[in-house]
Amino acid sequence: AYGYSISDQGSVYFITCTVVNWVDVFTRKQYAEIIIDSLTYCTEKKGLIVYGYVIMSNHVHLLLQARHENMSNILRDFKKFTSQTILCAIEDSKTESRKNCLPAV
Repeated sequence: AYGYSISDQGSVYFITCTVVNWVDVFTRKQYAEIIIDSLTYCTEKKGLIVYGYVIMSNHVHLLLQARHENMSNILRDFKKFTSQTILCAIEDSKTESRKNCLPAV
């Protein structure tokens, strides 16, 4: 989106993923762990190489490369899975104050 594209699927990329409306979602450890678990899955099952990452309060910086698969496909799946999982976790939480800040699943 926004005119950015991955032209060389095997290159190393610096990627930033942001939360809609810059809501501070990752201040809660359980939501940051969803990102880490998903990155682990992508490295083990999809051939993603993670050189480094930083999880900030409302965005994530990633330094990535695809070993075999198409980087665009890996990122699409990573972003879709993590966003849906985090939204469901927020909706399931009885004490989550961010429920009204994020779009529904």
